[in-house]
Amino acid sequence: MCPNRPRRGSMAYWPRVRARSIVARIRNWPSPDLEKPTLLGFAGYKVGMLHLVTIEDRKGSPLFGREVVKAATVIETPPLRVLGFRAYVATPYGLKSFGEVWVSDPPDDLERVFTIPEKFNTEEQLKKIQGALDAIAELRAIVATQPRLSGLGKKKPEVFEIKVYGGTIQEQFEYLNKLLGNEVRISDVFQEGDYVDVISITKGKGTQGPVKRFGVKIAPRWHKHRKGARGHGTRGPQHPGPMFTSPQAGQMGFHQRTEYNKRILKIGYNGEDINPSGGWKHYGIVRSDYIILEGSVPGPIKRLIKLRYPIRPRDVEHAGKPQILYMSIKPIEVT
Repeated sequence: MCPNRPRRGSMAYWPRVRARSIVARIRNWPSPDLEKPTLLGFAGYKVGMLHLVTIEDRKGSPLFGREVVKAATVIETPPLRVLGFRAYVATPYGLKSFGEVWVSDPPDDLERVFTIPEKFNTEEQLKKIQGALDAIAELRAIVATQPRLSGLGKKKPEVFEIKVYGGTIQEQFEYLNKLLGNEVRISDVFQEGDYVDVISITKGKGTQGPVKRFGVKIAPRWHKHRKGARGHGTRGPQHPGPMFTSPQAGQMGFHQRTEYNKRILKIGYNGEDINPSGGWKHYGIVRSDYIILEGSVPGPIKRLIKLRYPIRPRDVEHAGKPQILYMSIKPIEVT
């Protein structure tokens, strides 16, 4: 009789193929309780990890009021530049683009992403969208990162959309009209103590076998494993054919993943406060705004990390903003 055991590898992440782009895509946006129009997301570059000592302020925790050690991730978040915004109308087949507005003088680095149209009448497009606000279902800002302001040594920006939520459509339109061509900082979207969702592309590991990819057990020595001990065994019936659910070798890593409810422990505006001597390993020096997130985030160092308002918010009550007593940034001086 075959003993019962869990299957090898969760089918929640299927198919395990490479992500289409190295920049993650946010497919769903939450509907938080906001009075004023606000961007629902931001983006930054992963710097590295550290550990810190903080006061546990989660009410109901057995460690409430005591010092605890937590792992945390540093993400550099240079300001985003708003290049334009796009209006969507609701159709039986989903949202459909109605029109878009672009700044008249886009930055030169934008040519590294796509060809900038020579003629674009901003005023005409604004009047078109403003005249049809009753039919508009959603407005999204078109933003670009500014990697030149970070310690990456990178020039090519990433361009993507961020949904605007809160208030009426008229208020959202006026909000985006004011942001057009200006910069948005991380403190304009999130505050210390907020929970965010993290969306990113994981580390790529290439083609791996079923042992590393799915955790298949290695055949012991007393088995007659003539064709290898790291195989997957049976692949299912001969007819109608092998099951696609059987653990086999294939692509591992470089998948888009979302991690929910990561708490912002700190928002900083001066990179010198967090730079170790010699800079961060494999990254360099933090030169602009940064945040410290509790826990780890998917992706390697220098990968673009997207942040979003929590789509599954936790019902957790905290006593106040996080209090950080110590961070393992500066090396210990031995005397």
